[in-house]
Formats: sequence, C-alpha cells, structure tokens
Amino acid sequence: MHIQFNDEPIQCVENLTLAKLLEQLRFLQPGVALAINQTIIPREQWETYLLSDGDQILLFQAIAGG
Repeated sequence: MHIQFNDEPIQCVENLTLAKLLEQLRFLQPGVALAINQTIIPREQWETYLLSDGDQILLFQAIAGG
C-alpha cells in the first residue's frame, strides 16, 4: 500500500492504523494534529482509523497563540 506523508511517498502494510503508522515514524506525541485527504482526523480516532492506499496525510504541530 502506498501513501503520502507530508508530501513524501511511503510504502506500508495493509490494515495499518493511523496510530501505528505515527508510532513507527516516531510522530505519536502530544501537540500534533493531522489531516487525511484534507479532512482533520480527531486524535481519539487515531487508534482505529485504518489507512487506505493513496491516502495523503499532513501532520502539523499545533501552536497556541493569539
């Protein structure tokens, strides 16, 4: 299965959850948010969200400010 992670192509196994991918890439940490195919995925769904071939993932650091 092929996905895009922050505009970089990645090949990964089928039936991979978003949380497992982030764990493997060492991005599973507080203060990050992400969108898959331009849709924000709430953090509470990361453990069960299954990635699909062709998904485009954008990970970004949440910043507080005013």
